[in-house]
Amino acid sequence: MIKKQVFIGFIVGLLANVIGLYFSAMLLGGNDNFTDLLKSALSESFLGKLISLGAVLNLIAFFIFIQKKQDYRARGVLFATVTVAIITFILNFY
Repeated sequence: MIKKQVFIGFIVGLLANVIGLYFSAMLLGGNDNFTDLLKSALSESFLGKLISLGAVLNLIAFFIFIQKKQDYRARGVLFATVTVAIITFILNFY
């Protein structure tokens, strides 16, 4: 039961990060295509910064779960945030 709640929180954290990445890319990229923008971000070494901006939505999901007393789901969101931070760290040194 606890593992299921943490997994749900992890999935919510990843989805929030992807949605945040999309919004930050569209906001900063103008009218470019999303995939083209990600390719140029990877080649110009600022993809990690876009992913980090996308993680801001995890903060909202985390506090919603805390407010609803769903601590294990909040733990999953925190785990997703740490996972994204490690991926961002690896991308910066790639």
